[in-house]
Amino acid sequence: MFVAMTIPGTATAFAAAPPVGPAFAVASVRPSPGEVVGIGYQPTVTFAKPIADRAAAERTISISTTKPMTGRFNWTKDDTVRWIPDGFWPAHSRVTLLAGGKPQQFDTGAGVVGVASISAHTFTVSIDGQVAREMPASMGKPTRPTPVGDFTILEKDRSVIMDSRTIGIPLSSPEGYRITAYYAERITSSGVYVHSAPWSVDSQGHANVSHGCINLSPDNAAWYFNTASVGDPVIVQA
Repeated sequence: MFVAMTIPGTATAFAAAPPVGPAFAVASVRPSPGEVVGIGYQPTVTFAKPIADRAAAERTISISTTKPMTGRFNWTKDDTVRWIPDGFWPAHSRVTLLAGGKPQQFDTGAGVVGVASISAHTFTVSIDGQVAREMPASMGKPTRPTPVGDFTILEKDRSVIMDSRTIGIPLSSPEGYRITAYYAERITSSGVYVHSAPWSVDSQGHANVSHGCINLSPDNAAWYFNTASVGDPVIVQA
């Protein structure tokens, strides 16, 4: 049995959702139907055209799950809104999202939470409340610090090319680089990743030497890549 989610300014049950006209036609919804996502996932609705009346559009969206939750809408584009829950979805549960007059469901996986400690040089992963692995890590050097805060995995890449020019460092600079990183999870839109960094293994657990990313050994990075899902929380602490 699903309990209606409390979303400020929206209907709290599917039956109460207002009719959806062409002004609020939906082009896509993420996650996809049946997808398994992390407990920090932020569902995203993209409308078929830019929205002038955002409040009215928000009222056409309703979410239900086994645990009542609150949250807020955040518009990332004129046609795209995401819903940011207050706290985490319940692990191992099903969420039903109504948008565009059509319900679809997605599931949450285990409660996989990564905590990076900049001062302790560690990355600790808990699964369903139990510490599963504490790993030596290296975060951003003082001139390129890793941002502190609560993030979620935005995407996972088996390999990704990292180019210093994307953060304003020319390749000709002593700080310049163009590398292929493996087992990478992006946690910010600016390009901060958790990833394998064999070149910094000697510093992991002892010093912060990266350009802002969270560096792990190849073995630890592969384990995390195979354990975590898009939407899983990553908490960076000083």
